[in-house]
Amino acid sequence: MENIKGKIFAGIGIVLVIAGFFVIFWLLFYQESTYYTKIDNTKVEQLSSGDMRYEYTLNAYNKNGNSKEVTFKTSRELKDDAYLKLDIMMTRGVRSWEEVEYNELPDKVKNQYNK
Repeated sequence: MENIKGKIFAGIGIVLVIAGFFVIFWLLFYQESTYYTKIDNTKVEQLSSGDMRYEYTLNAYNKNGNSKEVTFKTSRELKDDAYLKLDIMMTRGVRSWEEVEYNELPDKVKNQYNK
């Protein structure tokens, strides 16, 4: 009987460890959110070295209109007042960005910019 209980606890432990690895893997590589921001070149910082020469810190909004301050680097200064779609990972920050038109923004994001 003792041997069976030990095997059951070992099996449960193995399942929990494997589940933990899947959760960590998901958080590091697959958990992603989309936010939108508007470029304000008064809030850009020019960096002195490296390929990424500009760093932006801007308010961004998700499709529900919730805001979040985001920081990301670029190799060039971006067009002032351009709208960006940002793919953000909780553990890695801004993973990628692309310029979008105002009419491509979700309605609750448009409300934030009052255009």
